[in-house]
Amino acid sequence: MRVLPAILLLFSLALSPIAVRADQSDPELDELFQQLHDAPDELAARQIEQRIWAIWVAHEDAEVSGLMEIGMGQMAHRNYPSALETFEEMVSLAPDFAEAWNKRATVHWLMGNNQDSLADIDKTLALEPRHFGALSGRGLVYVNLEEWELALQAFDDALAVYPQMIGPRLNGDAIRMMLEGQPI
Repeated sequence: MRVLPAILLLFSLALSPIAVRADQSDPELDELFQQLHDAPDELAARQIEQRIWAIWVAHEDAEVSGLMEIGMGQMAHRNYPSALETFEEMVSLAPDFAEAWNKRATVHWLMGNNQDSLADIDKTLALEPRHFGALSGRGLVYVNLEEWELALQAFDDALAVYPQMIGPRLNGDAIRMMLEGQPI
């Protein structure tokens, strides 16, 4: 009798939408990125984006997954020093987990640590070159540094991956207007 519940549990796990190994190496991402690039409108793109994020934040190691949840909660409550410590522990435990680096980059940016944020963005993109969040984040860091051309390039790079992404489009348009001497 106990065998049937165990078989049902294994079967349900096999049908789960998030694979056991879910992070930037998930094979589903290639198709999702193609769909994201070709999305006909913003609504369709956002739905695909949500699926990508679900894969990116998942990790097979329960401790790393727990740290992701804790760190994201700390960020939501604007407890940036604690979030930074949490994400530092996460990158130490899982140095090949792109989203750990991206989250730490985000916290660095929120704390005004621009160079540390750029270093973590570089690591994120080395692990997942299509990381539109990191590409857009790079643009925001360069805005902080008033490196307008680099910011514009980063926003354009994000749009090359995710053409419907609103933030990089608006930010890029504003920078172009500013560089052309037009009021923003």
